[in-house]
Amino acid sequence: MENSGGMYLNMAAVTSRVGVARLLQAVFGCTTFSLVAHQGGFNAAYGTFCMAVWCFCFAVTIFIITCEFTRLHNCLSISWGNFTAAFAMLATLMSITTAIIYPLNFVQISCHPIGCEKRDFRISASVFAGLLFFAYTTEVCLTRARPGQVTSYMATVSGLLKIVQAFVACVIFGALMNDSQYNRYVATQWCTAVYGICFVLTVVVVILNLTGKTATLKCPFERFMVIYTFVAVLMYMSAAVIWPVFCFDQKYGSPHRPYQCSKGKCSWDSQVVIAVFTYVNLVLYIADLAYSQRIRFVSHP
Repeated sequence: MENSGGMYLNMAAVTSRVGVARLLQAVFGCTTFSLVAHQGGFNAAYGTFCMAVWCFCFAVTIFIITCEFTRLHNCLSISWGNFTAAFAMLATLMSITTAIIYPLNFVQISCHPIGCEKRDFRISASVFAGLLFFAYTTEVCLTRARPGQVTSYMATVSGLLKIVQAFVACVIFGALMNDSQYNRYVATQWCTAVYGICFVLTVVVVILNLTGKTATLKCPFERFMVIYTFVAVLMYMSAAVIWPVFCFDQKYGSPHRPYQCSKGKCSWDSQVVIAVFTYVNLVLYIADLAYSQRIRFVSHP
């Protein structure tokens, strides 16, 4: 029988620089959660979150490698270039989060009371979690669109910023749910609405690109992006002014952290997190607005 395997297998999926980066992601991801599951240990919400992230990223990375190697992605009804670029950016953000959270909550210098073996496993897991972050960062750097290059929208700076904006919004939502007292005033409820509306629209934009449905819009995608981002900047500017006033002004809230606040269960801490990340997302949307005017969208990679 004639060997026609070369027609179907894409060796560049594992031999190119991006392919090698993905193989390292799989190796580092598998090593990290294996060390934690075998002996390092995890508990509570933070540990469960870290394990979920490592397992999720490993599973999707293996899926991407398999599809690239077998060319199966040609049979999928999604924009593959947009999907891989979006996932690489999301995995980068999630992996750096776990690379910070896990050591802070589970790693200690002394052996007491967990024992030296478990401590060493946790330190090793933390090291590989950091390497996992660098592996995903490498893919983002390798696949990011260069000036004048025709590529998928999610590989452009504007597309990557969409993932970061959505991720930051999720951090804000987490803080809002952690006894932030956002419903005390109509003004802070407006801020909550700003975070929700901008997040939903950002996710819709990402989904439209992943599914290749941007052509279904009634207006050109470039114009829609500029208008939407401009409105998001205005909305976040209002939240950046309103939230600190109604949370930290002496008339409405407290400018200083209450002494009776306990660690992890303090509304003032949550309000500070929300204020900080509100300004972070405002800067991201401003940068997005600047870049949105300099790109031309490619509907199919």
